[in-house]
Amino acid sequence: MSTAMKIDFVSDVSCPWCVIGLRSLEQALQHLDGEVSAAIHFQPFELNPGMPAEGQDVGEHLAEKYGSTPEQMAQSREAIRARGAELGFAFEMDQRKRIYNTFDAHRLLHWAGLEGRQRELKHALFEAYFSHGDNPGAHAVLLRLAQQVGLDGATAAQVLATDAYADEVRAHQRYYREQGINSVPAIIINDRHLISGGQSVDVFEQALRQIAAGA
Repeated sequence: MSTAMKIDFVSDVSCPWCVIGLRSLEQALQHLDGEVSAAIHFQPFELNPGMPAEGQDVGEHLAEKYGSTPEQMAQSREAIRARGAELGFAFEMDQRKRIYNTFDAHRLLHWAGLEGRQRELKHALFEAYFSHGDNPGAHAVLLRLAQQVGLDGATAAQVLATDAYADEVRAHQRYYREQGINSVPAIIINDRHLISGGQSVDVFEQALRQIAAGA
């Protein structure tokens, strides 16, 4: 008998480790097919809520925010690229030259969840940014991706042209910060169990199996 789980995946679309965490989680769930069934809800988290619309150079941003040296950035890029390749995701890190504001992407993701297309849009946003270097805050990019995953273009354009779902996104972000979430990805299972970071498929599989056994 399959154990049903609710999974809240707290993340930002400009976070490479969130891509790795999601891919690992999904592959773990595939391995547990028949044992575990999960409803994944993507929750918003802005790594850089004050980022201007034009964005900032990636190297400049990482040096300012984390004090990263060029050598450390190169090592991190290679580690991310290798982990992505293992999971079937192409990180084209040379394409990702800037960090952008992601608030409108989160608003669109909230609406996509109401339309039953949230996971598809999340994957499309990750690929657009990390594989092609597209700006995930640009309305033209967001509208194209919404239509690409089967969402209504006219409604997507209306969402983007207004402040639709802004209050909901801010409320969700505030809630998770108040729960102590200050880095992503944060994967919360059944409102009780927290798995942090871009863990391996094996780690997710073991954790899900243990949670299912105790359910």
